[in-house]
Amino acid sequence: MERARRIVYKPVGFVRSPYKDPEGTPISPSGGRGVAGAVDVLPDFVEGLRDLEGFSHITLVYHFHMSKGFSLRVTPFLDDTQRGVFATRAPRRPNPIGISTVRLLAMEGATLRVEDLDMVDGTPVLDIKPYVPEFDERTDVRIGWLTGRASYARATRADGRFKRDASGERGP
Repeated sequence: MERARRIVYKPVGFVRSPYKDPEGTPISPSGGRGVAGAVDVLPDFVEGLRDLEGFSHITLVYHFHMSKGFSLRVTPFLDDTQRGVFATRAPRRPNPIGISTVRLLAMEGATLRVEDLDMVDGTPVLDIKPYVPEFDERTDVRIGWLTGRASYARATRADGRFKRDASGERGP
């Protein structure tokens, strides 16, 4: 089986958010509870929004466009110990892809009005999926090193630590 050497994604839209810089942005949708914004879907993809209005929540798959380089070990926001990047939701990843489930408030043509935002303004959206609890809900869940820390996500904001490139230098 031949493995893909290069994968190219094109945005289907872009986020409009009150957060202009990663620093100070909530680190999870629970931290962005009540924060309103929008997803402007590009004209070529508007037809794909058909029937989405019946869902209260959507999951956005997006590109961490301000993340430069990656580290396989990172110090996540809710800890002071280095962890493997795949055991975190840190943005400096080999493929800087994020996911967030947000509330869908309204659809106005090519614009999705949403809230519970934890993304920076201008974030490219790669995909939009309906949130369906029966598909996504899990029971008997373990959360590893986040045990006892996850509840702090609502109050935690990004502090700029992931604006550094892989060499440790601060990015733009």
